Amino acid sequence: MVAARAGVSTATVSLVTSGKTAGRVSTDNIAKVEQAVSELGYVVDGLGSSLARGRSNIVILVAPDVSNPFFARVIDGVRSEIGAAFQLLLSVTEAGQMPTPAEVRTLLSLRPAGLLVDAPSAEFLAALPAAGPMVLLDTAGVESAAPSVNFDVAAGAVLLADHLAGLGHTTVAYLDSTTGTETFRVRREAFCRHARTLGMEVAAQAGTTIDVSAAAQAFAGAWPQWQRQGVTAVVCCTDTHAYGVLQEARVARLDVPGQLAVTGFDDLPYSETSSPGLTTVRLPAAELGRAAGRQLLRLLAGEELDGPGAAGRSLTLDSELVVRGSTASSAAPGP
Repeated sequence: MVAARAGVSTATVSLVTSGKTAGRVSTDNIAKVEQAVSELGYVVDGLGSSLARGRSNIVILVAPDVSNPFFARVIDGVRSEIGAAFQLLLSVTEAGQMPTPAEVRTLLSLRPAGLLVDAPSAEFLAALPAAGPMVLLDTAGVESAAPSVNFDVAAGAVLLADHLAGLGHTTVAYLDSTTGTETFRVRREAFCRHARTLGMEVAAQAGTTIDVSAAAQAFAGAWPQWQRQGVTAVVCCTDTHAYGVLQEARVARLDVPGQLAVTGFDDLPYSETSSPGLTTVRLPAAELGRAAGRQLLRLLAGEELDGPGAAGRSLTLDSELVVRGSTASSAAPGP
């Protein structure tokens, strides 16, 4: 229909709609085809044509909780690398829940060009069917032969424990995530283990979904007991949890950091401007996405990710402690 309306061949229409006109289609014919496409409301069946080649131009990102603001940066990083040649499809489930292998199996029926899986469990990977080119993100604590890009979250947790011990804290609480992914277990265990070697007591632990309101409610419920135990710092597994603690601390008229120090992980944009600014372990989310995107593109190009001159199948990004007003204090914490 487009060819008939424009008065050109179907081959010319194909060249124009696929963007392959350079040196092959005249400017006049390009204009005719584009006008016909507009008038007819024609949409190219990109999926159908790509399936004819054996795979689509879709890259699927499987993540445990895309409602977490952290993932906005990861997604931006991935998109900046895979470019316009691929469409990024997100596998979204309920907050804090990893998509099941059966749900991913349904998505694989689209024959994606590749798969990116963030913070998977060993059980999830074992149940996942053969998915073609695949790169794992943030897989601390999980063994897999697949290429991966990880954060050194354990090192960041150690830096955080050193910082709090250096300020004189002796009793702390830990607010965890109920997502259940290995990265949260690794950062929690690394912090608690090192804190104890420094003489700090981790008096209590609690967990919520990655949600400001849920974290605020959890802190409000736990604080009376934590206060009786002498807790002077709350370590949160994400900045989002920490925002909830800061919010509820204001309601309880707690001086931060004078009466209570608060820390997080991620270094989200709001952490610099929160009141007070949040001390946190910076995890470079955008670079995680970019590095994973580059790994996937190399796989799609048939490159070897190990061997002489290769970047390696497993990349680790450094974490960094960023100290701000939620812990910075010239005096030792009060009782």
